[in-house]
Amino acid sequence: MSQVPGVPTDVPKAAEVEEPTLVSPPEPTVDEQPDEESAARPSVIEAAADLLQFIVDWLRQEAASIMHDKVVLPAQKLGLTLASGFAAAFLAALGLGFIAVGVFMLLGQWLTYPGALLLTGGVLVLGAIVFTIIKMRSIQK
Repeated sequence: MSQVPGVPTDVPKAAEVEEPTLVSPPEPTVDEQPDEESAARPSVIEAAADLLQFIVDWLRQEAASIMHDKVVLPAQKLGLTLASGFAAAFLAALGLGFIAVGVFMLLGQWLTYPGALLLTGGVLVLGAIVFTIIKMRSIQK
């Protein structure tokens, strides 16, 4: 067999490797044997751990209930109210848009379209002036 550089030649074959033996723990003596009565009862530490786990579970349940009643339900109602308000505002704006187009078409027939644009622009500018005056007076008070 030729020797390959970097590969050791003294590696044992599979049959030569010894298998480890398992060592079992020593059997308890008669004095160390737990009696059936103490094995059936939980220890004080286990009972305290169970009590703490019960308290933690109860606190989590109460906190979840309080959060649901005090935060989640009002937030859901607020969300539904806001969504309904936005939907109503959108429908009102869309309706006002159609009304404005209809009024503009009527004004276009009565005053011609340039006259209708002039009248509509004048009303919008007067509305902006009135709004500005009212706002300035409320700010100065």
